[in-house]
Amino acid sequence: MLFPAVGALGVVSNRASDTVDSISSDLVQKDPPLLTTVLDAQGSQIAYLFDQYRVLAGPEKIADTMKAAIVSIEDQRFYDHQGVDWRGAMRALVTNTVEGKVAQGGSTLTQQYVKNYLMHVVATNKVEQAKAQEQTPARKLREMRIALQLERKLTKDEILTRYLNIVPFGASTYGVAAAAKTYFDTSPDKLTIAQAALLAGMVNEPSGLNPKRNPEAALTRRNLVISEMGRQGRIPVEVAEAAKKEALGTAPDFRNPPYGCIGAGPDNGFFCKYVIDYLSKIGYSEDTLKRGGFTIKTTLDPRITQAAKKAAQGRVPKDANGVANTMAVVQPGKERHKVLALVANRDYGLDSDKGQTTYALPSAAANKFGAGSIFKIFTAAAALERGMGINNVIDTPTSYTSKVFKGGATRCPPAGGGERWYCLSNAGDNYPQQMTLQSALATSPNTGFVILEERVGMGPVVDMASRLGLRETMQLNVAGVKPDPKSKRDDLNRSQSDYWRNNKGAFTLGPAAVSTLELANVSATIMSGGTWCPPSPIEQILDRNGKPIQLNEAPCEQAVPEGLANGLAQGLSKDDLPGGTAAGARPKDWSRPMLGKTGTTQDHKSAGFVGATPQYAGAVLTFNDGNRPQVICKGNPPRLCGGNTGGGIYGSSVSAPTWFDAMSAIHGNQPAQGLPGADGRYLNGGDEAKVPNVVGMMVNEATSKLQAAGYKVSTQNRNAAQPKGTVVGQNPRGAALPGETITLWVSTGYVPPPTGTTEPPPGEVNPPTGGVTIDPIEPTSGPG
Repeated sequence: MLFPAVGALGVVSNRASDTVDSISSDLVQKDPPLLTTVLDAQGSQIAYLFDQYRVLAGPEKIADTMKAAIVSIEDQRFYDHQGVDWRGAMRALVTNTVEGKVAQGGSTLTQQYVKNYLMHVVATNKVEQAKAQEQTPARKLREMRIALQLERKLTKDEILTRYLNIVPFGASTYGVAAAAKTYFDTSPDKLTIAQAALLAGMVNEPSGLNPKRNPEAALTRRNLVISEMGRQGRIPVEVAEAAKKEALGTAPDFRNPPYGCIGAGPDNGFFCKYVIDYLSKIGYSEDTLKRGGFTIKTTLDPRITQAAKKAAQGRVPKDANGVANTMAVVQPGKERHKVLALVANRDYGLDSDKGQTTYALPSAAANKFGAGSIFKIFTAAAALERGMGINNVIDTPTSYTSKVFKGGATRCPPAGGGERWYCLSNAGDNYPQQMTLQSALATSPNTGFVILEERVGMGPVVDMASRLGLRETMQLNVAGVKPDPKSKRDDLNRSQSDYWRNNKGAFTLGPAAVSTLELANVSATIMSGGTWCPPSPIEQILDRNGKPIQLNEAPCEQAVPEGLANGLAQGLSKDDLPGGTAAGARPKDWSRPMLGKTGTTQDHKSAGFVGATPQYAGAVLTFNDGNRPQVICKGNPPRLCGGNTGGGIYGSSVSAPTWFDAMSAIHGNQPAQGLPGADGRYLNGGDEAKVPNVVGMMVNEATSKLQAAGYKVSTQNRNAAQPKGTVVGQNPRGAALPGETITLWVSTGYVPPPTGTTEPPPGEVNPPTGGVTIDPIEPTSGPG
């Protein structure tokens, strides 16, 4: 009976022989999965990523007691055979043949290494793992053949070390180094006889012999191992007897290191989540990270993170019902944009009853409302690129009906074809009819920026959003997720980049989902002289051997000319000053030059603030993260208030104060730095936007000249000595984008006698100066 069985096994073995050599080679060359460590900027551990908690230990780092213990209980002839113990193998083969199944093992440590390698390194799922340990003669014979090859390639100590580094010890703990740390809080080179014996005994049944779950069984097994060590002469018998009298001696609270981003804790979990998401986009999947044994040195600054977290929770409690407050901080620079902090008022975690979440609140765009008037930055930047300057005047009527954009509300005029023209209003009637672009950025009239969109074109405005930093946001749909081709809604089946450029005038009012982090990076781009860099959380990555890895991060690029960026920074430098929408949020002791912009969406379901100094750039988004979208009302703390918009929050109510709270602490005593100087081209406009000077011309000639240059014209009479019909003044006089309205003051030819007053006659007004100061309450952004 024996020889036919052996012959049959030989046939099966030959069928599998084509894989033996490659597996044998892998066993020699490839290391098993290792734990990856994530560090903050100061080198402190913030997270561990692993499927198998394993840390490699070299042969010199494993105590002789451990080697003796495992050999004594698992393979006492280990140093005598050549990979297969033929006596044990033949005995097992006969028994198994008679039984018709594998009833005896007979495996050497070398064979066990092969089996464990196939299970825990080669196998990537439960099906493959089951196949690697299936109880068949064919599997057994393949292990034997590979073991024989390994013994010719490796020394006994190398095989034993590899075995001890790969075998499981229960509770996701693999390898002797991780087991020593988990169960005894020690290193493998310091294991005592009793400790080594307990670990060696667990290999046979890691779960059933776990000392925490089954201390009595674990103790019995441990003492059996110690007895075998003494019987085989690996330790003196009297030493063995003394060791058996010791208590288990496990660590009082033995467990694996905190796993994943949950283990990173409530403050660092959001940053950890972004690290994984960021690396997955440049070629390192989460599975690769969990198995690779990397050391990831991140840019997370613990001091800045704590300051931002305190500010976010200080304005909105972490358990606030339906109100999330998120913040991202980025370091500007022309070579890198380092992400320093990603926080929320919510804690990162699994307990939703305590307001915890594992959603990437500060970095992702999904499940958010928009940033409101912050998007006016992109319209202004596109206008500057077209030739405008921040001192140039734009039209800002109280209300406006576009003849370019459609999709208006039911109160807007019909545009034919069942559509309505897009119409909107400012928040109040205290805006002048015209103001400089800089004043408009500070006071945020809605109409002026929709008119600018018409002048510049939606394509350049939408592209500017991507160029300055919304690279991923603009690839998503308005809900902040990947476009769904199956959806019948244009705003859901197309990217924001495609959707908004189709003459959707509401874009400048920021109604769609956006990433807090990408908003922060927008301000970093502006403060970096127009240089965009990816918002990177990575300082350096080391492989399992401690060698640096070259990452395939997107290169920095000059998104806009440096002069434009500096001019835009100057244009945004008045928001925190009297008359600006963020003036009320500015602390009394804040004196740092900065750029800033508030934003509020229609119905007050979200608000935001983006700001930067030369040292730090940051953004705050406050939004409704509840199951049913509702208005967020002002208060301490802010709260959901149903459909009542009368007391709704603004960007100046919560978001800007959060930013100032955090940035005051983050800057500390660092010297204030001034904003970069602006090029005159971006202050006063370029030649391509120069308004023809028509003062002195007759009104008909002046009107024709301006219209030929692409401008609209309005006229007002003014008493003057010049002949009637002569243009005696114009506004703006320097630069304006084609399509803007140029106001002409036309002489009446009459000069009344002095009356002791400098006021013009009734019905006549002096030309506006272009400056403006209004109540610093931010107008609601969104279609009127």
